[in-house]
Amino acid sequence: MANKKYDFIEGLRDGLPIGLGYFAVAFSLGITARNAGLNSFEGFLSSILNHASAGEYALYSSIQAMEAYLEVAIITLVVNARYSLMSCSLSQRFNPNQSFFHRILMGFGITDEIFGIAIARPGYLSPAYYYGAMTMSIPLWGLGNALGIWAGNLFPANVVSALSVALYGMFVAIIIPPAKKDKIIALAIVVSFALSYLCTQIPFVKELTDGTRMIVLTVLISSIVAILKPVKEETINSEE
Repeated sequence: MANKKYDFIEGLRDGLPIGLGYFAVAFSLGITARNAGLNSFEGFLSSILNHASAGEYALYSSIQAMEAYLEVAIITLVVNARYSLMSCSLSQRFNPNQSFFHRILMGFGITDEIFGIAIARPGYLSPAYYYGAMTMSIPLWGLGNALGIWAGNLFPANVVSALSVALYGMFVAIIIPPAKKDKIIALAIVVSFALSYLCTQIPFVKELTDGTRMIVLTVLISSIVAILKPVKEETINSEE
């Protein structure tokens, strides 16, 4: 019991800086959610159930564009597909006797940053530590989104437009570091920009909805990169 309490406190400690970062990012996402017509409670709920910046942005953009329910579901699934790989990786760190309930609940709480601090710990992964990190970070993610929507409703339209720019800065901050380390990733980013623009100009293709084009391009580009330049197992293990 003492070890579980200590692990939980450690999780709270490590989750605090993650949560503060989440709060800032989610605030910007809240502006997008507000533009899509969500209220503060709906924004909070969507962040608690879908803790992914890219996934939530795709979700809100699809809602704002009035995409079909099926398209909204598919694009959210495609953009969040990487979490299934993280789940598989984390499952290798569980005690073989770990209960199914803990496995499901910990899988639900996977984010890039929580995965990073969890996978870096030696030995079997402690559910108490993981829950501590979730307890500190995920509510701040939802709260930031809700306050972003509230601020969007309170501030003038020109201020809301200016705050929306912060979200693009967030995505630039996400893609630049890995692009600097890997030329293949950098090339994939450039190609995705170019193809996204071309798809708005090519006859018939430009008639497709934004969500459909995003789904096709995401699956197509990621599949080609995975086939031509797969990540070696040795590289994955060294990064972990």
